[in-house]
Amino acid sequence: MMDFTAKIQSGQRLVVLGLGVSGRAAVKFLVAQGAKVFVSDSRELHDLPTADQEYLRANDIGFEGGGHSREFLLQGDYIVISPGIPTDLPLLLEMREKNIPILGELALAAPYLTEYVVAVTGTNGKTTVTSLIGELLTASGKKVFVGGNIGTPLLDYLRRGKKVDVLVLELSSFQLESAGKFCPHIGVLLNITPDHLDRHGNMAKYVAAKMKMFSHQGKTGKAILYGDDPIYKEIRPLLTDQEVFCFGDRESDCAAQGGEQEFTVSLQGRKESYSLTGTRLHSHTGLLNSEAATLAASLLGCPKSGIEKGLKHFVPAAHRLQHVRSRQGVEYYNDSKATNTGAVLSALESFPGNIILLAGGRDKGEDYTVLKTLTQEKVKELILLGEAADAIDMALDNVCKSRRAGSMEEAVSLAAAIAQPGDVVLLAPACASFDMFDNYGQRGDVFMQAVMALQEVPREEAA
Repeated sequence: MMDFTAKIQSGQRLVVLGLGVSGRAAVKFLVAQGAKVFVSDSRELHDLPTADQEYLRANDIGFEGGGHSREFLLQGDYIVISPGIPTDLPLLLEMREKNIPILGELALAAPYLTEYVVAVTGTNGKTTVTSLIGELLTASGKKVFVGGNIGTPLLDYLRRGKKVDVLVLELSSFQLESAGKFCPHIGVLLNITPDHLDRHGNMAKYVAAKMKMFSHQGKTGKAILYGDDPIYKEIRPLLTDQEVFCFGDRESDCAAQGGEQEFTVSLQGRKESYSLTGTRLHSHTGLLNSEAATLAASLLGCPKSGIEKGLKHFVPAAHRLQHVRSRQGVEYYNDSKATNTGAVLSALESFPGNIILLAGGRDKGEDYTVLKTLTQEKVKELILLGEAADAIDMALDNVCKSRRAGSMEEAVSLAAAIAQPGDVVLLAPACASFDMFDNYGQRGDVFMQAVMALQEVPREEAA
């Protein structure tokens, strides 16, 4: 992919592929720069939202529907792709051969960035840590924009022109594939476990996409890594220019002290301890997320008082190990965002045992055998649903009793009938949701509705 380092000039011609959330932001940003914009989308014009149709007409934007053609793309001096567009499409490879630069939203934004940038990526925990860093910085008196792969797209922020002190961006592997010269001052890599292999093809390409976040950092750049991640030893030698900081359970710049409630930051002569008691982050996953976020905030000079205030007031986003209800001594948790095996392992680590696990959905190329050990240790019964039920059942090889459910409501009903006081009913699917739901959020909502619909009845009548 050719480098792109200059701002867009008025009159330059750009073709935007995909008119989703990020594509729409790119179009509006480019129009504001005075560019001549063309849009190519898989949908026909009449299938677009009315507001999009009206915007295209009002701004004289050329449109191609029903797919992408060579002739249409050749109109552009540059081509801008949305994260959902694979970078290895044959048509894009052909455009590169014709020396037409292919830009992702990060590459397009890079020349315009003057603020301090903190970028967060990883297989799991991105949204929580990005939001938590924003909370810690805000509580410390800094003006912050939190967005990227969550909330407001980066290009919308730039177009609106309202400046802040720090940009905190969640970045996906899809965004990083086409990031160009984008370079954060602090890059946070939380973990890397198998995910999106149906898009990337193999783990090596997936890891390479994540590592692009650090590829243009120099000696002033800072990288934050999870020192206990199995892939840490593989990726650490690749970071030779920037300063590297670690968080984790063992000796690190930010490390746990005494279980899941306390951790200590030791940084540049500064040593401070923090407690998660009484916060919504008191769990194995919450501890690691807090360590990563606190380390980033500390590197930005945030005082202990501000960090403590942010930790205390932080509320994680929905569908991420979200406590739903206590019923008859049984705790119900919604972790619908656990769409890969790494997230499920993290969720299982958050409980001592006696788990009734609800899993299944659309397969993403995962190796479910990695779940065997913790499932055997902590899961008393498995309830499977969706297209991947057979694959999960076969991979786990009878390490615990399993049942099948035809719907989320049936799965919840089965779990409630099985559960005993002291048990945890956990939705952690390890799969995408698209076989039965629009997205993981709808899946989580249906789970929570089913849980809340369970009647409070005496235990002896519940069987």
